[in-house]
Amino acid sequence: MLEKLAFAALNEQRNARRWKIFFRLTWLLVALIVVWAALYQSTSVTSKLAPHTAVVDIKGEIASDTEASAELVVAAMRSALEDEGSQALVLLINSPGGSPVQAGIINDEIVRLKAKHNKPVYAVVEETCASAAYYIATAADEIFVDKASIVGSIGVLMDGFGFTGTMEKLGVERRLLTAGENKGFLDPFSPQTDKQREYALTMLDQIHQQFISVVKAGRGDRLKPTPETFSGLFWTGQQAIEMGLVDKLGSLDFVAREVVKAEDIIDYTRRENVAERLAKRFGAAMGGGAAKALAGTAALHLH
Repeated sequence: MLEKLAFAALNEQRNARRWKIFFRLTWLLVALIVVWAALYQSTSVTSKLAPHTAVVDIKGEIASDTEASAELVVAAMRSALEDEGSQALVLLINSPGGSPVQAGIINDEIVRLKAKHNKPVYAVVEETCASAAYYIATAADEIFVDKASIVGSIGVLMDGFGFTGTMEKLGVERRLLTAGENKGFLDPFSPQTDKQREYALTMLDQIHQQFISVVKAGRGDRLKPTPETFSGLFWTGQQAIEMGLVDKLGSLDFVAREVVKAEDIIDYTRRENVAERLAKRFGAAMGGGAAKALAGTAALHLH
């Protein structure tokens, strides 16, 4: 028995040493990655001093928890326009839309930054620039598209499902208690009254009018409105040029070379770096304390 206990204690000590070595090597790897990231950033900052075209990506859904959030996009735009070497900012857009609030914040900030830094801002559309994405693009000095790009969808939606009929067929009773007659307004298991529907439509119309005002202000005399312009339809890039929704055909390289006259392109888009991704993974595996330590080392829809 004593012999078994001695061997068990010895094995525990060996395992403890192995885990200690593993964690030390892991932290060393993280430290090396952080140092590499810092060195990479310092060299990229140096290169930004030369004349160049700054670019910020707006890709995917525009929402508060995505890389196309107002927080990340606005921070990237500020960095780009504050840099002495940047001659202009290009917003490279490929998005089906998203939050009108997030789009409104970005649109307002584009207008403010253009006036503050006296530098042009251009929008270049790849596949899609619809709804909230187009809301943002209208603040640019010019919008460039491919002839097959999808542009427009100037409208607002509120979607959901209603299951009241299904529940009745299944014999299921909904028990919803509220303080306030409209508190369960959007509950999919409760019937929607005519009053609630009218209220929702009024709210959507108000946001739609805000969208229309932004488009008219941004496009000005270039816009050639028709009864369909603000109906929620979308068009090809070629059609959008004819309607005055956008300006010209052109890619990012074309705009940098022919419009900005600065062929060197530097990407200012804010993205999660390697250290931040490691921080999240280690944070999930090792607890909140480790997550904080790693993080400290890392620097209604419009559809």
